[in-house]
Amino acid sequence: MKIFKHLFFYTILLLPFFVAAQNNYLTMGGKEEWLLNRMDIKASTTNLSFSAIKPFNRKHVVQVTDYWDSLYYVKDKRAKLFTEIDKYNMQRFLMANTEWNKPKEMYKSEKPLLKYFFTNRANMVEIKDKDFILIANPIIQYEQGSKGGNTKSTFVNRRGIELRGLIDNKIGFHFYFTENQERYGDYVTAWKNKFLGYPGGGYVKSFKNGGYDYFDIRGDITWKVAKFMDMQLAYDRNFIGNGFRSLFLSDFSTNYMFLKVKTHFGKFEYQNIFAELVSYKKVGSDRIYPRKYFRASYLNFNATKWLNIGLFEGLILGKTDAISLPLFNPIIFTNVSGNSQDKSYIGADIKANLLKRVQVYGQLMVDKLKTDELKNDWWGNRFGYQAGVKYIDAFGLKNLDVQAETNVVRPFTYAANDSVASYNHYNQPLAHPLGANFKEYIGIVRYQPIKKLFLEAKLIYYKQGLDSSIMNVNQNYGSNIFSFTSTRPFDYGWKVGSGNEATCTIISLLASYEIKENLFFDVALLNRNFKLKNIPSQNTNIISAGIRWNIGRKEMLF
Repeated sequence: MKIFKHLFFYTILLLPFFVAAQNNYLTMGGKEEWLLNRMDIKASTTNLSFSAIKPFNRKHVVQVTDYWDSLYYVKDKRAKLFTEIDKYNMQRFLMANTEWNKPKEMYKSEKPLLKYFFTNRANMVEIKDKDFILIANPIIQYEQGSKGGNTKSTFVNRRGIELRGLIDNKIGFHFYFTENQERYGDYVTAWKNKFLGYPGGGYVKSFKNGGYDYFDIRGDITWKVAKFMDMQLAYDRNFIGNGFRSLFLSDFSTNYMFLKVKTHFGKFEYQNIFAELVSYKKVGSDRIYPRKYFRASYLNFNATKWLNIGLFEGLILGKTDAISLPLFNPIIFTNVSGNSQDKSYIGADIKANLLKRVQVYGQLMVDKLKTDELKNDWWGNRFGYQAGVKYIDAFGLKNLDVQAETNVVRPFTYAANDSVASYNHYNQPLAHPLGANFKEYIGIVRYQPIKKLFLEAKLIYYKQGLDSSIMNVNQNYGSNIFSFTSTRPFDYGWKVGSGNEATCTIISLLASYEIKENLFFDVALLNRNFKLKNIPSQNTNIISAGIRWNIGRKEMLF
C-alpha cells in the first residue's frame, strides 16, 4: 500500500509542471456503448478503432460523435450511413457531454428547477466558467422481482451521485458513489459462499435474509504529460476486449487502485496499468487483507481503417505486500523477473469491420503452452480463446443488432500454486466470471424500434468441468482459478469440460423505456437452468420491474 501512497503523493506534486489540456472517461455500462459500437462498425475509420480499451476517453468519443452528427446538418452524403435513431442517440449523447461540444438550443430545459438545476435536459447541475467545469447527476435504481417457487423476492436498491469535471482545463476528475442493497437469485448466494467473494463488490455485509449491502466508490484524476501521453490515477475497474466477455481483463471484479499510462503514436495506442489488488479475502471480522501487485500492458495497432490488432501481457507478482522492478517495466513481453513465483499471462486479439455492417473479433490468451504436448492434452497447456461476430441493422431491419460469441478456456488456466499469483482480485476472477475449464456460447439481440424503447435478449449456454470429491479426497479438475492445491487426478488427456460435468442455460430478456433523459422504466425476465450430473437441476426464474436514473443495469449472468 505504501508504494501507491508514494505514487499518489508524487503525482499530485508533479501535476502543475506537466499537465496540458485534459479529459476524463465515460462510466462503463452506459447506454452510449451500444451507439459507439454501431458507429465503430458503420464509420469504418480509425477514429473509433481503439474500442477494445474501456472505459472510453470521453473527450475523444464525444468529438468523433459530434463530427458525424454535424454531417447530418450539412446534408453530407456520409450521414446516410446512420439511421434516424442513430442520429437521435448521437444528439442525446452529445447533450449529456456539453463540456466537449458546443451547446445547442435543443439541450436547454424548458423548465429548469429553481433556475439552477436541470438547465441542461441531461444533467442535474452544470457549472462552467473559464477555469472550472463541474457536472453532477444523481444515481437512483429501484427494482423489485418475483422468483418462481421461492417466497424471497429479489430487489435492487441503489442511491448515489456522480461528479465529473475539469480544473483549469488541465486536470480532469471523476467521482462515483452508490450505496447498494440487492438480492438476486440463490445461485449468486451459492457463488458467494463458494468463493467468499461477491461479484462486483468488495467489503459486503449481509442484508435481509439472502441480500447484500455494500458501497461502490470509484474516482480518478486524469492529466496529460504530453500531447501523446495521458495518465490516470484511479480507484475503478477496466475492460480490454471487443466482446461481451474478455479473456484479458474484465470489469467483473470489484474496484482496485491503479495508475494508468496511455501513449498514442501514429497508428498505435499503448496502455500500461499498474495496480494493487487484494490477494485473498478471509471470512471474519474487519481486517487488512494481504495485497498483491499487477501490471497489464496492451498494445493496439490500426493496421488499416477496418482492421485492428492487439497484444496483451498481464503480470502478477507472486508475493504479497512486496514490490519488485518487473512490475514497473513498461515494455510489453520483456519481463525478466528472476522470481519463479511471478506469473505472466500473454495474449493477442483482432477486430475487423466488414461491409459497414459486420464486425468479427477474437482473443487468444495463453497462461502456459508447450506445443509438443498439445497432442497429449497435457494439463499444463493452459490457454483460452474467444471468437465472435456482430451484425448491425441485421437482415435489413434498421436498429436491430445481433451478436454471437464463443469462449473456451482450458482447465487450470489463470490458476497458480496459491491465490497470490492466480488471476483474481478480492476472490473474484479478473477475466471471465466462470474461471476456467468451460465452453460458453452466447447470443445477443438488441433492437431499438422507436427512439425511447430499448429491447434486448441474451441466450447463454455453457458446459464446465467442476471439482469433485472421491472417497473424501478433493479432485481438482481445473475450474477453480484460485489454486492448484487439491489433488489432480491425472496429467494427460485433459479436455475442456473434464470433471464433474455441469451445464447451464441462461435466458435474459429486457425492455427499457426512457421516460426522460437517462430515466428508464425496466421490465426484465431471467431464466437460469443449471444441471450437475446425478443431481436435480437448479432452476431460477425471476421477473422484475423497476426504474433507474443515470445508471446501467448490473447483470449476474454466469
